[in-house]
Amino acid sequence: MSAAAPGKTLLPRRTVLASAFGAATVIVLTATGCGGIAAGAGTAGNTAGEEVKTVRYQGSPNNVSLPELAQDLGFLGDVTLEWVSNTTSGPQSIQSVATSQTDIGSAFTGAVIKLIEAGAPVQAVISSYGEDDKTFTGYYVLEGSPIRTARDLIGKKIAVNTLGAHHEAVISTFLKNSGLSPEEIKQVQLVVVPPNETEQALRKKQVDAGTLGGVLQDRALAEGGVRALFTDVGVIGGPFDAGQYVIRKDFLAANPETSRKLVTGIAKAIEWERSTPREEVIAKFEEIIAKRGRNESSEALKYWKSVGIASPGGRIKDTDFTRWSEYLTSAGIIDGALDLPKLYTNEFNGLATGTETASGTANPGTSTSNTKGQP
Repeated sequence: MSAAAPGKTLLPRRTVLASAFGAATVIVLTATGCGGIAAGAGTAGNTAGEEVKTVRYQGSPNNVSLPELAQDLGFLGDVTLEWVSNTTSGPQSIQSVATSQTDIGSAFTGAVIKLIEAGAPVQAVISSYGEDDKTFTGYYVLEGSPIRTARDLIGKKIAVNTLGAHHEAVISTFLKNSGLSPEEIKQVQLVVVPPNETEQALRKKQVDAGTLGGVLQDRALAEGGVRALFTDVGVIGGPFDAGQYVIRKDFLAANPETSRKLVTGIAKAIEWERSTPREEVIAKFEEIIAKRGRNESSEALKYWKSVGIASPGGRIKDTDFTRWSEYLTSAGIIDGALDLPKLYTNEFNGLATGTETASGTANPGTSTSNTKGQP
């Protein structure tokens, strides 16, 4: 982004929003409007009844995702991952799943709802990230900035990683809860800046506020000179799960055992992060980044604090979706009540159904019928 890097342009809120939401709908309708999604290398489509064992995914630079951790820890069994590319955008990640470019992707709950409402044949299967008192997203200004309240943001620029997702939902909720009118909220400009460049853009005053989470937030705080105007946990209340992994329904139907191994492996990785000493988790992340050879830095990993996911084993609940209903309605994304069974299932999560434990042992006597979440 030009304010953040040569040759790139910071795009205004309305332009990027049209791109993020409009493109999502166009891509989905294109993919589903002519006889369904085309089968790819890792999709359903075998004729011999054999399930695919390779799952395609997008990674995140300088980070270790839950599927990557699950594979390294041996939690996926005979299922292997195929890295396709990196992404810093949740909507892009799940659009890639919808169009069969990948088999699993993660995004903010609101973006998941948006994609499914647009007609994408995908379903959320496990929580992918969340917020707690250790791991959360802050919306930062410089220490000497005159911005002190929500009203001070009118006419200002806030850096976010993408539009139509978690950060926009929280910012909009914060502004609305602070008494700003819809017209005033429209005057707060959201601009897209890659997460790894947000701190620099803020310090160079290319934006007035920046969105920082996880290790990037902690690194900025360690450097000093910034302060949080608000946090998502403070606005929404917490802890809470804020995003999910989605898989195409045709993949789930054709590869139920592979899907169970994948989703349950992710659930075990969540609990491994929750129960393992922090130093060991960081060491494992550094090891994974070093051996995958993507020319990345592991420097920021030392700031890692917690898995963030609130629910045991990433089990999805109704409230993970309904807590965003007011925002989604006001944004024109939904009209009426959510169709929760269409949005998610816990069926493939062995920790959620009670058929497996975090240690990997089976519970054959436990019923698997309770696959829905609870409020």
